[in-house]
Amino acid sequence: MLHGLPPILDAGVRTLILGSFPSPASLAAQAYYAHGQNQFWRLLGALLGEPLAELAYVERQRVLLGHAIGVWDVYRQCRREGALDAAIESPVVNDFGRLRSEAPVLQRICFNGQTAGRFAAWFRQQGYETLVLPSSSPAHTLAFERKLLAWRAAGFGKPGPS
Repeated sequence: MLHGLPPILDAGVRTLILGSFPSPASLAAQAYYAHGQNQFWRLLGALLGEPLAELAYVERQRVLLGHAIGVWDVYRQCRREGALDAAIESPVVNDFGRLRSEAPVLQRICFNGQTAGRFAAWFRQQGYETLVLPSSSPAHTLAFERKLLAWRAAGFGKPGPS
């Protein structure tokens, strides 16, 4: 059984980005979105005006929390061969009951891809605003610019020039 990563979360987080489960590269590095082809840090860096892709992981976490953004996954553990969400077996969901106490001002949950997005209805029932975004994974072949537009439309960063 594979075990996920602890959340990037504090009491000031207003937006939480949920993925499905860390890739083998992320588990090995003990860092979210550690696979070199994943566009997560590049996307958020472009949206927030921060050089996230160039920073050490501990600095990435600090910058995200400074923007009131947290990161976690929907699954705490699972079995999986490779990195594809379709290969996830026997998943165990994270304990989201702790969000009210650990992130009391949390308002919005954004899902990084469709697999995580399956949990949107549950979070809406808990009173959170939800939004399913195009996955930052290299397996999701949507062009970076289109992903960037979708994430920007979700309210990350400032709109670009018209």
